[in-house]
Amino acid sequence: MKKKVIGEDFFAKERILVFEVNWLGDVLFSTPAIRAIRKKYPGAYLAALVVPRCREVLFANNYLDEVMVYDEKGKHRGLKGKIRLIRDLRARHFTISYLFKSSLSRTLYLFLAGIKKRIGYGKRRGDFFLTERVMLPKEQLHRADTYYYLVAKDKIPEGERRYDFFISNEDRAFIEDLLKKHHVPLGKQLVVLHVGGNWDLKRWPKVHFARLIDVIKSSFGAEVVISGSFLDHPLAKEIAGLTQAKPFVACGMTTLKQLAALFQKSDLVISADSGPLHIAMAMQANTLALFGPTLPEITGPIGEGDFSVLRNKEISCEVPCYNLECKNNICMSSLSVEQVIEEVEKRGWLKKAV
Repeated sequence: MKKKVIGEDFFAKERILVFEVNWLGDVLFSTPAIRAIRKKYPGAYLAALVVPRCREVLFANNYLDEVMVYDEKGKHRGLKGKIRLIRDLRARHFTISYLFKSSLSRTLYLFLAGIKKRIGYGKRRGDFFLTERVMLPKEQLHRADTYYYLVAKDKIPEGERRYDFFISNEDRAFIEDLLKKHHVPLGKQLVVLHVGGNWDLKRWPKVHFARLIDVIKSSFGAEVVISGSFLDHPLAKEIAGLTQAKPFVACGMTTLKQLAALFQKSDLVISADSGPLHIAMAMQANTLALFGPTLPEITGPIGEGDFSVLRNKEISCEVPCYNLECKNNICMSSLSVEQVIEEVEKRGWLKKAV
């Protein structure tokens, strides 16, 4: 994506490259740092280099001039691919680079590309080729603050604690048409449930989601949409099959931008710790986050919308936990439907059915 004519920016005093992280949520977490770079260098040409699956997160970002793709499994695979990447970067004459992911190989690419100022985290893998090593404080930081610290040597200030995710009127119109096509009444309360996650232990149990759908329908008369990617479709269909009030399964039917438009249109979004959870926050949707094996202090929602985090602290396990062989997943299964409904009522997000 090139928002400006390259020739107009080629002679900018600074040409800055952000080498991004690899996960949807983390790329969203980095957007306050991108905003800070733009504020620090208002006249610079600012580009981001990101893996293909996360490109859409930064597409149309108003603070970037270009979004480049680092396709390490495609055109940048192997020695020839890496040489192609280095040559491409060198041809663009970047003067400053920020590495949001510590990596010896990535830092080497920037060194070989002739980028004179290479800023990254000190005392981590890959700092050998850095020209500026930023030391993080010992205190626990939210992931978004970690990226911001690389730019500003401080945490995100109040008033700036939000993500940037830009959608179009076409995305909003697509959702309107999608809901009409699948006979979801536009005048009713709308609840979107994101049931997936990048690993199983962060997911709320299927039976809990199914029972929640029936309670939402019976108690609030709301319409329910299950969102997710095409890979989430089997899980969503299984959940829908356990309900009496059949929800609309929209998994695989939207892009990330269209999903954001769906969140923006909803009265409530409920999700576990996932990238789409943070997209909902970027859209300032009413958001209920369900947390188990991960810490909301590190990867929890931040933003300007109305949100709440549900997490059971009175469990025998230590959190955060990355035990992928966990059998009972007590941290998530112990979160009850009753707790969710109680929080929804307390926050006044949905009105009771008459």
